[in-house]
Amino acid sequence: MINFSMSDLKNKQVLITGAGGFIGSHLTEQLIKSGAKVRVFLRYTSNKRINLLSKLDNKLLSKIDFYFGDLKDYESVKNSLDKVDIVYHLGALIGVPYSFVHPQDVFINNTQATLNILTASKKLEIPRIIITSTSEVYGTAQYIPIDEKHPLNPQSPYAASKVASDSVALSFYYAYNLPLTIIRPFNTYGPRQSLRAVIPTIISQLLINNKIKLGRVDTKRDFTYVKDTVQGFVKAGISSRGYGEVINLGSEENISIKEIVKIVGEILDKKVDIETDKKRFRPGKSEVLNLLASAAKAKEIFGWKPKYNIREGLEQTITYIRNNINEYMSDYYHI
Repeated sequence: MINFSMSDLKNKQVLITGAGGFIGSHLTEQLIKSGAKVRVFLRYTSNKRINLLSKLDNKLLSKIDFYFGDLKDYESVKNSLDKVDIVYHLGALIGVPYSFVHPQDVFINNTQATLNILTASKKLEIPRIIITSTSEVYGTAQYIPIDEKHPLNPQSPYAASKVASDSVALSFYYAYNLPLTIIRPFNTYGPRQSLRAVIPTIISQLLINNKIKLGRVDTKRDFTYVKDTVQGFVKAGISSRGYGEVINLGSEENISIKEIVKIVGEILDKKVDIETDKKRFRPGKSEVLNLLASAAKAKEIFGWKPKYNIREGLEQTITYIRNNINEYMSDYYHI
């Protein structure tokens, strides 16, 4: 297995799928700043939308090699991997609510994309592959903290698609010795995240008024600031360890949605009135009630640990959303 170091990133060609998304755009930014040669795989549209990569400054954008295609198309994926040293596969349909409405679309997209990445990486003998999973595959915690041996209990079609994708990835490691690692982030939040997620939803509503509409507020999550999550991905990509492993990235602290509302209210100096919106509830048996990560494996293998506590992360996220409130207002009907 090939051993990369942080200094070696300056000489490495990296491909990032899902680079136009929330975590992907931050990962792209960090890898460019670290000196990597970055190619991004974006879904083709007639106007070649680059989504959240548009938030990067022009100097960084000028260093990106843009590749437009479809992750469900094998030839498109294989062509994008030409002369690549490290693959970060983040591309997926990620909406849990969407997966309840269109489970087939989510399952086919996510599993086919991962299979194409794996098959093409095997064909081209890519030295390092990072596959992105999700803490949703665990379902409600059967014990805490959740380590990588925790039973998998997908409670949504989205989670099931990721269980399937992870299983296919591990099969390629066992069958073909493909040099891959599966990174399993818990609930990442931070600047650029859309109103699809609960923290931007809370912040956006409170910046506008004192009353907010939410679904269940008693559920607990392990929220990890995006810069910490990205550092975990970077460390995984340059490590010679962790092959064939599933590795959690989480803050090792869990907090209820209600507590998040309280902290955001304190930061904004607002008294908050929470209104329950039943339309925001997941189907009864699909609600994940409690997630709390064990990140011991990431610490032992990669030397990774989060630097931001929840208040620090929320303060930075609030600043970003306040400075971009017009963009969030355009989606106000979602919140």
